[in-house]
Amino acid sequence: MKISNPADGTVITEVTADNATAVRRKYELARAGQSKWAKVPLKKRLATIAAFRERVVAMQETLARTLTHEVGKPIRQSRNELNGLLGRIDFFLAASGAMLRDEKVFDDQKLEERIVHEPLGVIANISAWNYPYFVGGNVFVPALLAGNAVLYKPSEFATLTGIHIAELLHEAGVPRDVFVPVIGDGATGAALLRQPVDGVFFTGSLATGEKIAARAAERMIKVQLELGGKDPIYVCEDVDIAAAASAVADGAFYNTGQSCCSVERIYVHESIHDAFVRAFVDEVRGYKLGDPMDESTYIGAITRRPQLEILKKQVADAKRKGARLLLGGNIVKRKGNWFEPTVFADVDHSMTLMKDESFGPIIGIEAVADDDAAVDLMNDTEYGLTAGVYTKDERRAKRILARVNAGTVYWNCCDRVSPRLPWSGVKHSGIGVTLSTYGIQTFTRPKAWHLKSA
Repeated sequence: MKISNPADGTVITEVTADNATAVRRKYELARAGQSKWAKVPLKKRLATIAAFRERVVAMQETLARTLTHEVGKPIRQSRNELNGLLGRIDFFLAASGAMLRDEKVFDDQKLEERIVHEPLGVIANISAWNYPYFVGGNVFVPALLAGNAVLYKPSEFATLTGIHIAELLHEAGVPRDVFVPVIGDGATGAALLRQPVDGVFFTGSLATGEKIAARAAERMIKVQLELGGKDPIYVCEDVDIAAAASAVADGAFYNTGQSCCSVERIYVHESIHDAFVRAFVDEVRGYKLGDPMDESTYIGAITRRPQLEILKKQVADAKRKGARLLLGGNIVKRKGNWFEPTVFADVDHSMTLMKDESFGPIIGIEAVADDDAAVDLMNDTEYGLTAGVYTKDERRAKRILARVNAGTVYWNCCDRVSPRLPWSGVKHSGIGVTLSTYGIQTFTRPKAWHLKSA
């Protein structure tokens, strides 16, 4: 399997993909290793993940450079992702003890009722390429702490990063039969899903998520799916226009728009619409597109080449239906996968740009008359991952956000994830939860104990 650099199309290296036989053997290895890992005291498992953290710090620049080379992410943003991983590890190390501890919920001397949190067993962690340390770490860190074995399949577009993760975990003391990398593309992922695992945790497309959910339902195993979004922002008339435009532009174009929670739709109160659009375009025009290894680059390469055609079709559809192109709109003619930062005004919900996930550096801005109109449009989507409001009025923001159907809501911020808060979606954004204390116990099976003295 060839690993290519999306910034210039060159082949970085080749790796051997796991065929169905190899996947089966890796499953059997993990099944045998899990029972031993579950017996390791939590204190030692915590120490092992702490040692993994130390190795990430020591290798941070090498890890960042590898990530940039294989996914096209600007080097500063790769470093940011690794810094964010450290904070997530810190949260899991601090919170897991209380969440995994046995709970005595009733005791009257004759009868005791207790909850014991047992590991699920062997889980499949099918990760994503856009934030492999975030998306993967949200799963494998708490899963390992809870006593599970992990069959970790990195995206084929972030394979080298996945191999680095496995190496560092093994160096830290996680047994090789407890964290087992599974290398390959969709065919390898399909072979992994045919194994009798005890849970599947997946981040990716809706189409693949639906197939995984159907397969998991046959065996009644736990499934968690994060399937993206079409995340809206509403900008009210009382904002500092320049500040709001700068913040929302960053939310839309950071990581070249290739984030599950990137801003993908913007609604602006009609009284400030024109001024906001001017400030927004000025901000985006200042973003540098170029070599991801250049410290000043903000817009990197598109990781998956087929996405260029999706963006091209969204541009053509918006133009055909009357949208006003203010910036960009073209595939960049250079080696690799590149698309210009693109901004449209005068958009509406007849356009695929405002309905279908873009996952690239493109955005539409629509004027709205009032809060009710904004809420109606924000909820007019098959997705429900995140949504945000920019206004100086906290009570107004809370009223609006309470009516928005999304797993995460923001006031005066966007494109933000915290390890202390649950990460989940509604509708086609997925099912299940990672992060927060809920995202620790999701890797356990609660067993109810009724203990009555004779």
